[in-house]
Amino acid sequence: MSGSFTRPSAPLCVVTLTYIADLDEVDAAMTRHVAWLTKAYDNALIIASGRRVPRTGGVIIMRGDHDAVAAIVATDPFVAGGLATAEITAFTASMATPALGDMLG
Repeated sequence: MSGSFTRPSAPLCVVTLTYIADLDEVDAAMTRHVAWLTKAYDNALIIASGRRVPRTGGVIIMRGDHDAVAAIVATDPFVAGGLATAEITAFTASMATPALGDMLG
């Protein structure tokens, strides 16, 4: 194994949110969405998140298998409120930087 990466074998998902409502409606729900994100970060479920460029939705990298992540994503105010759809792509992290690999354990 090289010193530049590790092999964590961790189940992860990339969640791609796509807005289906006007940005005014999305912005009106942003405080609730950020509170949802914060709770998920506090529970170590999210590794990274942010807006898509251009601003058509967002991307979230989450810990867990597809079904577990889908259940959590369904509670996102954007998704539950019909403001965005979520596409969930599950993958197993077979290579990662040492810092990320340590975090994934």
